[in-house]
Amino acid sequence: MEVIDQAGLSCHVEPDSWVEDTGGAMTTPEAVLVDLASIAGAQAHQLVGRCHDLKIPVVAVVPREDVADHDPSLNPDEFIFCPVGELELVARIKQAIYRVNGGEGSQVLRVGELMVDLERYDVAVSGRKVSLTYKEFQLLVLLASNPGRVYTREALLSQVWGYDYLGGTRTVDVHIRRLRSKIEGPSRSFIETIWNVGYRFNTSSQ
Repeated sequence: MEVIDQAGLSCHVEPDSWVEDTGGAMTTPEAVLVDLASIAGAQAHQLVGRCHDLKIPVVAVVPREDVADHDPSLNPDEFIFCPVGELELVARIKQAIYRVNGGEGSQVLRVGELMVDLERYDVAVSGRKVSLTYKEFQLLVLLASNPGRVYTREALLSQVWGYDYLGGTRTVDVHIRRLRSKIEGPSRSFIETIWNVGYRFNTSSQ
């Protein structure tokens, strides 16, 4: 193992076999750089997949001459073109760490591709920032903080809008529909409708 200390980062250079090492002998890194010039496509997908399972940020290093052939399905948390300057490299690594783990000391909810930063009122899906209204954010936080729990429309109305709110439960349906349109997609569902009852947050994002 080669150890390099530069730009305030300690870098451990590991062989390809690390992806197959499930024995836990290696200390879990804060982030993983995947050099696509030195690792085969199937191995790269395997490594990125394992890192995602372990919630480890992944930065793919793409040679500039291979940009046209870059496979978007690899889906790293961040990528850079090499050669790259030291400052940009550090910034990209920190960006990937923030996307996966949030800021230092921040309170972050994570479910699959969804990230909710409770301190900054930030929401992102697959690293893409999503703009929510305050009530949409409150609904999402309440549901995501209690995955699997079914909330009636009346309970959501009282907890998010307050007991003295004069509007009907239709308000909840409208806000849930808008929230879903912003965070969900054809293959990604976070909020489940319980017919004639209310809503619950899925324990998985599938």
